[in-house]
Amino acid sequence: MRMLTLTLIIIGCTTVQAADEFELQYPLGLKRMHIPTTNKLTVAKIELGKQLYFDPRLSRDDTVSCASCHDPKKGWSNGDNFATGVRGQRGGRSAPTIINSGYSYFQFWDGRAIMLEGQALGPIQNPIEMDLTLDECVAKLNAIEGYRKQFQDVFGTDVTAVGISKAIASFERTVLSGNAPYDKFKSGEEKALSEGAQRGSKLFFGKANCSACHAGPSFSDFAFHNIGVGINKPEPDVGRFSETKMLGDRGSFKTPTLREIARTAPYMHDGSLKTLEEVVEYYNKGGEANPQLDEELFPLKLSDDQKADLLAFLREGLSSEDYPDIEPPALPK
Repeated sequence: MRMLTLTLIIIGCTTVQAADEFELQYPLGLKRMHIPTTNKLTVAKIELGKQLYFDPRLSRDDTVSCASCHDPKKGWSNGDNFATGVRGQRGGRSAPTIINSGYSYFQFWDGRAIMLEGQALGPIQNPIEMDLTLDECVAKLNAIEGYRKQFQDVFGTDVTAVGISKAIASFERTVLSGNAPYDKFKSGEEKALSEGAQRGSKLFFGKANCSACHAGPSFSDFAFHNIGVGINKPEPDVGRFSETKMLGDRGSFKTPTLREIARTAPYMHDGSLKTLEEVVEYYNKGGEANPQLDEELFPLKLSDDQKADLLAFLREGLSSEDYPDIEPPALPK
């Protein structure tokens, strides 16, 4: 078989060499990601997924793309309380960052989709977001010669819904953040973190108990926790409970990554906390009391200096110089 060597530069990663398939190289601090055997990464598939991700033609009125709510310039979120779709419609939850989302088995705040392949088609079909049926989306893209040709090259078929989901998922798996000052400090660079951020790191993994949920390489256990945000509203968002119908899941939402957290304001599933200072204060008081409040939450009684150190760690320690600031590609015609 003739081997074609290709090179793909992924912001935040080292150069990846590939033939038909390739092994993604991970930045310092991250571990190997599970890549489904049914959707192995290729350069051409990732490039196709990148085009689809940035293409507003996947929406009914050609105004909304995946990148509209998950914008590289805004921490791969949208900088707003809620996601905004076609005709200016607003959803009821904030747009979670795409960064390191390939490590999460459950997708969306409530975990209603499995892996990125399961997530990718949801917004397209959502009447508030992109408002196309899958049949309409497939027909629309099949009318674009450039997409038909790429799908034939990548999948051996015309445009299909399965192909759309696999391509977008492949691209999203390349959106990685690591090699942050904390990672360098852990690898032996003693000056990679300021003294304040070092103290904040000890609080994060100690007294502040942040790592009870924000654990692992992506600073998320990707599990579901009730921290009380919005739970005492007259009609609260019940989160994971809407999927499982288990009372213990009422008000629980998936733990977001803290990688690049300084870029992804506002915070929480409803965007109700505007700044990291507000987030630290919220946890310092022990969240919002309710019957399903996570047992890991309790008043922290941090001093002002300790809060400042914790904020230094979050802002300085988890923000990478290799932030994946990916530019939109040229789109097929």
